[in-house]
Order: sequence, then structure tokens, then C-alpha cells
Amino acid sequence: MLFKVKIVYFFILLKLSKWFYSTDFSRLQKRRWNKQVKRLRQSYFYKSNQYSSKKLLDFPIVNKATFMEHFDEINTCGINLKDALNTAINAEYSRDFSPIINGITVGLSTGTSGNKGCFLVSENERALWVACVLDRVIGFSFRKRKVAFFLRANSNLYESVKSRLLEFHYFDILENQDENLKKLKDLQPDIIVAQPSLLLLIASGIEKGNINLSPTQVISIAEVLTPEDKSYLEKIFRQTIHQVYQCTEGLLATTCRFGTLHFNEDFLIIEKHFVNEEQNKFHPIITDLFRISQPIIRYELNDIVTLKNSCACGSKMMAIEQIEGRSDDILLFYDIANNEVKLFPDIFRRTIVLADEIIADYALIQNAPDSLGLYIKSENTNSFANVELAIKQLLLDYNIKNVTIFKITNDPHLVGTKKRRIRNDRRKSD
Repeated sequence: MLFKVKIVYFFILLKLSKWFYSTDFSRLQKRRWNKQVKRLRQSYFYKSNQYSSKKLLDFPIVNKATFMEHFDEINTCGINLKDALNTAINAEYSRDFSPIINGITVGLSTGTSGNKGCFLVSENERALWVACVLDRVIGFSFRKRKVAFFLRANSNLYESVKSRLLEFHYFDILENQDENLKKLKDLQPDIIVAQPSLLLLIASGIEKGNINLSPTQVISIAEVLTPEDKSYLEKIFRQTIHQVYQCTEGLLATTCRFGTLHFNEDFLIIEKHFVNEEQNKFHPIITDLFRISQPIIRYELNDIVTLKNSCACGSKMMAIEQIEGRSDDILLFYDIANNEVKLFPDIFRRTIVLADEIIADYALIQNAPDSLGLYIKSENTNSFANVELAIKQLLLDYNIKNVTIFKITNDPHLVGTKKRRIRNDRRKSD
């Protein structure tokens, strides 16, 4: 009962703070940062380094490697990394995600890079997460709704959404997908939450007449939702496809009624590390103003986010044009003058989809500076040649020659991993 009261409290808090500070979230951020600084004294990492008495910009920027290296000192729960990982990994193997440590939910994240991450969430933080999901993702309703949630791993965090009004059904993406689709057909959910790769599979089944579904909400999570996939899904489901930008570091952004992602700047501070000269693509540097079990302070993500100047919804929260994937997946080449040339994944994505409109799926994998593997799924036998020619022309536009493009015959995406259509695997082969 107390947990539900906490959800209601945070739900009202989010609503009121968003309304009161709708024109200037910086004032709210300043207030909440001043409170968070005092709480950081509970963290040995920040207390011992005397960061708790300084301004935000005086704090160090951390990344996943630093975060995991100092896991024991950063968290305020007295939980060591070994115990946390053992709990999370055992849950992965047993598929029982209920165990907790000292009342703290423990989760495992492999991320797109395959490097293990471990997150801790307290009961208060779970309540805040549920409140945010109700406020900004699925909405509050007095009508009972069934939610189909496709995940690699369930968690007490996700199970917290359950209530008399929300019937939560976990679909394990490691299970046979034909069985999952049969269960989905029997369930007839009101809300579907899944990765784009799963949503595309479901949409294909609907289009072919193999499954009949009429959800009122479809929400994309975990993977990059490309514009062409979004357009196809909206055509099949006949509604705006909404997104959630969430990772180990928290619930970062949700979509407005127009389908535009906005960072949750009422409880996050977002700094930008620009990665291009135009300064419209950046790595987000995240500071969470509520999370204290495992403080997220100036945590730089490896995601490439494209900034959107404004949104028709009128929100002052920072808008996102596109999440392009990871900086690790920027493809690296050498031009005819032997200068290194970096090309963003989105450049190749657009080149491929514009080369042939019949393409159903694709992947481009770089294994060496002069070698690209190309997978094309299409009913048109000429699609591979069309895309190969378009990519070679793109490279020539950057004075890049002598790159071999070889054919990948089978879909390189493995079920249970995040789908990455444009991938740089050079580091694995170098």
C-alpha cells in the first residue's frame, strides 16, 4: 500500500513541477540540484573526492567504464559489484527476475556494445519510474488495460507497473517468436511495448493476415527506431508510434503527442558533447536529480543524438530529431590522400533506403577500413546491386576508393540482442 502511495505522490509531483516550470526548467533543475548535492554525501566516491560542495561543472564526467570500475564507491546502498552481478546474472539464467538485495532492485544491461552494466534502483526510485511511465508513456486511465511488454530480461522495476487497472504481460524475446505471436494474438493487448525489430515482425504478421490486433498504443523501446520503420509501423498500426529512450542510466526521454522525443528535463540535466562541426549531433551527458541509490552525475552516453530545434507541441523540454546509435558505429575510412574520414550511421541508412524502395531489411557491417559486409532482404533480385552502387557512389563523394563490399547472405541480427543495422566491428577484428 505504501508503494502505491509513493507512486501517487511522485505522479502529482511530476505533474505540478512540469506545469509550474513549463517555461523555464532551469530554475527547477537548480533547486533539485541543490538538494541532490546534499544527498551525494552518502556516496563514498563523491564524499571522499569532496565533490559534494562544488558546482555541477566541477564534477568529473564519467562513462560506463568509470561507472563500473567505481561501482562499490559510487552506490549508496553498500552493495558490491560482485554480489550485484551474481544476482543479475543468476536471474538471466534462471529467468526469475524477482530477487533483490537489501530491498534494492538489481538489473543487468549488456547494452549495444556487449559490455555488462549493472544498475540499482530503490523503492522510491521505482515509484518515481512508475509515475513517469503513467504520466508520459502509457497515460493514466480508469479503464482496465492489458500491456504486452517484450523484454530480454524482466525486472522488479517493470513489474512495478502492475495494478488492478494495468494487466502486465511479460514476453521473453529469447523465446520462440512464433509462440510469442500466438500468445499475443490470444492476449489481444491494448498496449504493445517492444523493440522496433519485434514491432516489425508483428506488423508483418498483421499485413499478411496471420494475426489480427488492434492495440490503442504502440511504444518502441531499446533499439533505434529509424524514420522508414516508424513510417511503416504507423501505416500498419494506424497510429502514431511512440518511443521511450531508456537505458541503464534511467528513463531519459519520452514522446509527446506528435511522436517527438523530449528529454525529461524536469528531473534530468542534459549537457551536450557535440561530435560534429554543425553542432547538431551530440553525446548526452546525464545528471539525474532524483536518483541516489546509484547516483548518475555527468554520465556521458555513447549514443549519437540529433538535436531538434523545436516541436509543434510547444514543450520547452529539449527535443530529439533522431537517435542514430552509438559512436562506436561511426564507420571509419581513408580517402585517396590517406586522411581518416568518419561517416555517421545515418548517412548510410539514408543512402540504402533511397537506393531501392523494395528493400524489406538491411545491415551494413564494417570489418576493416577497406571492407564492408552488406545484407539486403528484398523481393527484388537487383536490390543488392542497387545498394552496392549507391554506397560506392557515396564513398566516392568523400574521395574514398578501393572499398570492397561483400554480400552477407543471412540476417546478422541475433534474437535477444539489440538490432544495429549500421555496425562498426573493426575493433573486434583489428
